[in-house]
Amino acid sequence: MSKLLPLLNKPEPLLMGILNTTPDSFSDGGRYTSVDAALAQAERMIAEGAAIIDVGGESTRPGAQPVSEPDEIERVVPVIEAIHQAFPDTVISIDTSKPAVMRAAVEAGAELVNDVNALRADGAVETCARLGVVVCLMHMQGEPRTMQQHPVYADVVAEVADFLAQRKQVCIEQGIDQARILLDPGFGFGKSLTHNLQLLKHLTELHSLQQPLLVGISRKSMLGAVLDGAPVDERLYASVAALVLAWERGAKIFRVHDVAASRDALNVCEAMRQVEELANNRHNN
Repeated sequence: MSKLLPLLNKPEPLLMGILNTTPDSFSDGGRYTSVDAALAQAERMIAEGAAIIDVGGESTRPGAQPVSEPDEIERVVPVIEAIHQAFPDTVISIDTSKPAVMRAAVEAGAELVNDVNALRADGAVETCARLGVVVCLMHMQGEPRTMQQHPVYADVVAEVADFLAQRKQVCIEQGIDQARILLDPGFGFGKSLTHNLQLLKHLTELHSLQQPLLVGISRKSMLGAVLDGAPVDERLYASVAALVLAWERGAKIFRVHDVAASRDALNVCEAMRQVEELANNRHNN
């Protein structure tokens, strides 16, 4: 039985802690390549409030080189098994676009497939339908190695929405239950700073797709650009500010590096929501 679906039906936002088992990810590459280090980081993030741990074995940063299926499986499966055994109540996500990795990860304990390619690889949709997992479909223009070279849109919000709607429909037609579909606008994936800011400003327009929204803005280069080139490890405050803006616009799941700071920010947001809800109930009664 899915541990994630009941959480999606509650009003509270969810934090997804990022756990890269890669040597070359843009923020924490090389830090968690051993099972012990990865498990310790997962434990820290769970203690700080992460409901989901997103395990990835292939970097999708701009210019990243592809990783073979066997290498990716070797990186992620032992980590997923260790987390699943140590923290059976925590939702584990696999960040991959490869059907073989999806199968191996789910067998090891993952129940969410988080795919930057929106299940466009051959066999990916069918694999997830057979596995019965929750899926996250992300928008990306181009592919990781070249996506930031010259992204062009006539209307970035409308084009992202159209793409996600099409991929959602494909998934439903192939047997994935609509209740098991999450959508991610793909901040930083084939988008300029202006495109990213437009998406964030108009995030509420994506609610017309009627699926929970997952956002991953944490420490991304768009924030570095706003901060006049601030390096990755100096983007915490900007990451939290962007998280709050996304929460105000109805995002449900937040994929973050800094769980504790993100949790504190969302606690304030949720306190405000509860006060407004109480006031509305009194007014209606």
